[in-house]
Amino acid sequence: MINPYTSVDDAEVAIAAARAGADVVRSMYGKRLTRIDKGAGDFATAADVEAEEAILGVLHAARPEDAVLGEEGGQRGGTETARQWLVDPLCGTLNYAVGNMLVAVNVALRGGAAAVADPFSGETFFTDGETARVRHDGADAQLVPTPATQLVDLNLDPPFPHAPGFRAADLLTRPRFVERFRPRVVSTTLALAWVAAGKRAAYVTDGGDLSGSVHFAAGIALCQAAGCVVTGIDGAPIGAAGRGLVVAADGETHRLLMSMIRS
Repeated sequence: MINPYTSVDDAEVAIAAARAGADVVRSMYGKRLTRIDKGAGDFATAADVEAEEAILGVLHAARPEDAVLGEEGGQRGGTETARQWLVDPLCGTLNYAVGNMLVAVNVALRGGAAAVADPFSGETFFTDGETARVRHDGADAQLVPTPATQLVDLNLDPPFPHAPGFRAADLLTRPRFVERFRPRVVSTTLALAWVAAGKRAAYVTDGGDLSGSVHFAAGIALCQAAGCVVTGIDGAPIGAAGRGLVVAADGETHRLLMSMIRS
């Protein structure tokens, strides 16, 4: 059997994998899905599990020697493997379960290519680690971040490891914030792709080191390649000592948000 991925680069593999997951998510939308309890109010559905299997099928065919860390299936392949894919098959499960289409499928090679697929718009945002583009209806376009919308997405989901010192929700009560920006809450890291694409001015979330998170890795890689300003909530580079995430379309927007967070 001919392997269709023999001469395909990592970015195309990420795109193919994310689209395979998105196809499953789209096909199962609207069906009655049993919730699989994961504790602390979190859950998965059959769509999460089946989308991850579809993604794994692509990754294993294209890069059989690589390890994979999936949100639902955990680690597959040796932890000592130099190359590891991070997979979030359905980011926004609660949205999806109640009939909301604001979801994403995230696939990222740690330190390399990444793709974020929107199952319902048909857009796939991707990076080869250097440039960031969106593919729609067979055409690719470069992503150009801009703060013009003044829309800032805030992740309000617990836990809040840095409370009471900081919670993204607190920004909603700051007069300076509501005078300058318009808050949005979509409850999916699709919002990170929107910052890279100029559909959002910024994104803010609490948390620890998110650079290796299956939820955030693809969006972070995309925003970095697009030229966004990407730091923790303390303004430090993301990484092992990171704290949460502030992604802004430009330096001025980032400085304004950091001044509000620090105050």
